Amino acid sequence: MKKLNIALLALALTLSIASCKENKEEENMDSNNTDMEMEDSSNEDENMDEPKTVNVPMGSKSGSDVTGSIIFTEKGDEVEMVVELVGLEEGSHAIHLHQNGDCSADDASSAGGHWNPTSEDHGSWGDNQHHKGDIGNLQADAEGNASLVFSTDKWCIGCDDENKNIVGKGVIVHAKADDFTSQPSGAAGARVACGVVE
Repeated sequence: MKKLNIALLALALTLSIASCKENKEEENMDSNNTDMEMEDSSNEDENMDEPKTVNVPMGSKSGSDVTGSIIFTEKGDEVEMVVELVGLEEGSHAIHLHQNGDCSADDASSAGGHWNPTSEDHGSWGDNQHHKGDIGNLQADAEGNASLVFSTDKWCIGCDDENKNIVGKGVIVHAKADDFTSQPSGAAGARVACGVVE
């Protein structure tokens, strides 16, 4: 009888130890899962804070020597566009976003018309009526260099809003200035440089 009691006690003790060990392992697994979830959440927060950047190389069109690059950066609700170009004739040159991200034609006609998802008249940015692609003019110096910084909350990089998403659009620089009144494109002349936002 005494041996039976000792055997039962030993069995109960073994089961108790095994149960504690399982509970400890489950706690460790739960703790590891929580740590991983917190890490994933932390990474998502960090990714949301990091700006999205797209670098658009600009190629010569219509027999010009214009080249350069445009960098689009989205941080928060704003997209900033930084333009650096060389090879332009001295003076004002229109710059627009066009509906097609296609620079295959020699004259960049493959880029289509201005990007105008809300079907408005062409005009100056900030006026009551203007295309989402109506950026305006940039000024080239005597050496043919031009730069421009432009920011807006009316664009986004890769979002689901097709009235704001600039990915897949063409960037066109023209031979002349935009007069902001002629329809549909401001009488800006030949397309001397083209790039694609991708």
